[in-house]
Amino acid sequence: MSGQRVEIAPFSMDRLDEVVAMGMRAWSPVFPLMRAEIPAYVYESFYPEGWEARQRHDIEALCRDGTASVFVASLSQDIVCFVGLREHREDRMGEIHIIAVDPRFQRRGVGKALMDFAFEWMAARDLSMAMVETGGDSGHAPSRAAYEAVGFELYPVARYFKKL
Repeated sequence: MSGQRVEIAPFSMDRLDEVVAMGMRAWSPVFPLMRAEIPAYVYESFYPEGWEARQRHDIEALCRDGTASVFVASLSQDIVCFVGLREHREDRMGEIHIIAVDPRFQRRGVGKALMDFAFEWMAARDLSMAMVETGGDSGHAPSRAAYEAVGFELYPVARYFKKL
């Protein structure tokens, strides 16, 4: 980041197109790898109109969702990362529901800065733990490494699918 300061602010709907475009850039290398590693019927069920349509819809829905808190990280006023957070009061848990870093800024501390912000946001709400989910495929390997680097511990979950 060469001395530039990351500015973190609440998401504003007038920046929706920027957030969506940045998210699409962030996930473009992930989905082809994932598609090659999971059963075709699973991929086609989740993404019948392609991953781009589903991801665009999911980002837009989250940004419009009044129960989620969305924040953007900017450098020189350009959005380089965003995060969507949810509270799960019954478990005293905060969830990083979605996070994306522009590929031009990955592995430069921007995602970590936004996750650190998320942890502070959660602690201020008296939540006692943070949770994030990601895929186990090679496309999501960088995400898993980033989460482990900030202290997340793997909670083993098995998810099975059967074609009907």
